[in-house]
Formats: sequence, structure tokens, C-alpha cells
Amino acid sequence: MPLWQRYSLSVPEAAKYFGIGETRLYQIVSEHPGADFILEIGSHVKIKRVLFERFLDAASCV
Repeated sequence: MPLWQRYSLSVPEAAKYFGIGETRLYQIVSEHPGADFILEIGSHVKIKRVLFERFLDAASCV
């Protein structure tokens, strides 16, 4: 399934999709604990694609 159709993305996939470095994505996740765009599966983190797009739309800088 193409990345743009997936509900959630791994951090490496999200980095590629959004053009943001993996390290910065992990920082964003740690800076926003419990954010609606984060899906935690055990110790793994997934990024909910549409909700993270909305987060980025509202952000003035990343």
C-alpha cells in the first residue's frame, strides 16, 4: 500500500513522506507526549499520517 494511503507510518516512513529527519520526528514525539498524532504500540512509535499533517499545517516551524 502506498505511504499516502496508510493510516499510520513508522518514523522512518514518516521522515521520508514528510521530508523531516528521523531525529527531529523523535524529538517532536517526545515534546508532545499523548498527542493525537502519536500511536504507541509497545515500545514502537507510529505517526498517524492525517493527524500529523494537520499538526504540521498548524505549526509555524518544525
